[in-house]
Amino acid sequence: MKQLFALIMLTLFSTTVFAQLPVEVIPANQQQAWLQDSNSQDAADKELVYDFWRLALVARDMDAAMEMLHEDYMQHNPNVPTGRAPFIGFFGQAPEQEPLPYIADLVAITADAGYVTMAFKREIENPNMAGSTYNTTWFDMFRVEGGVIVEHWDYGTISAR
Repeated sequence: MKQLFALIMLTLFSTTVFAQLPVEVIPANQQQAWLQDSNSQDAADKELVYDFWRLALVARDMDAAMEMLHEDYMQHNPNVPTGRAPFIGFFGQAPEQEPLPYIADLVAITADAGYVTMAFKREIENPNMAGSTYNTTWFDMFRVEGGVIVEHWDYGTISAR
């Protein structure tokens, strides 16, 4: 009886390893539809943040960052300085790239009352299986006010030097 109970418990607890579903991204040709919203302000906020991500963060267009970020932009990632000028100094170090019309790893984008949240697929090294990876979801949230981004949160952790 104890062996049967142990077998049942082992089966129950080990199935969660196999239950995780892979993270699926929004196909590039469907992303514009995700920017639509019945609330016109939420739609405008989503479009601003979407374009900021594509242009400033991916393509490193610091002119776009200058237009889209408030001068006193607040940053809650410990690796990136607060303020528009420090942001531009930090991200402007990398060479500018040709912008894409979509975001490669986007899972979802939502907006509500000035807050825009984006979810992204992330591939991470599996610490329990050397040489293998798994995928998970990463979230970034922005606060928009007056047509510009004023604040940002993410899962930022202090980087090793």
